[in-house]
Amino acid sequence: MKELRIRMLAGVFVVAGVLSWAGARLWNSVGTLPSVPLAAPIVLALIAVVLLATALSIRARLKAQRDRVPGAKGVDPLMAARSVVFGQASALVAALVAGMYGGTGVFLLEYLDVPARRDQAVYAGFSVLTGIGVIAAAVFLERVCKLPDDEDDNSGTAPTT
Repeated sequence: MKELRIRMLAGVFVVAGVLSWAGARLWNSVGTLPSVPLAAPIVLALIAVVLLATALSIRARLKAQRDRVPGAKGVDPLMAARSVVFGQASALVAALVAGMYGGTGVFLLEYLDVPARRDQAVYAGFSVLTGIGVIAAAVFLERVCKLPDDEDDNSGTAPTT
């Protein structure tokens, strides 16, 4: 399984942000810009909490298994792989969503004198911050689930003895 690339996530964020900013300018010139939902940062924060809780749980179970604690519950490799896939998918979606709300938020900075637009800019800013939190939690989860043998062996070839 390939690791998350921070550069790729940053690229998704920037491209989504630029397209969202341009779309917001176009949409505003034609009609009324759709609002940024209050639920956006809340949902992203919940996803970040789930990812972080999963990472901390797996890390604690791996530590107990390493320390040979009696009755320690091991980590099922399939469950760890599913957790990593969930984290990677969440990070990609969070980069896209945070970029979209970031572009919209940058557009809304021109209209901070209008109270409704100011609220939308604040919601967009919180959405970007919680999106970054999702990405950080996903990267942490991926690092927790990384096997020690995978440190530098990304070439796909088996070591020769």
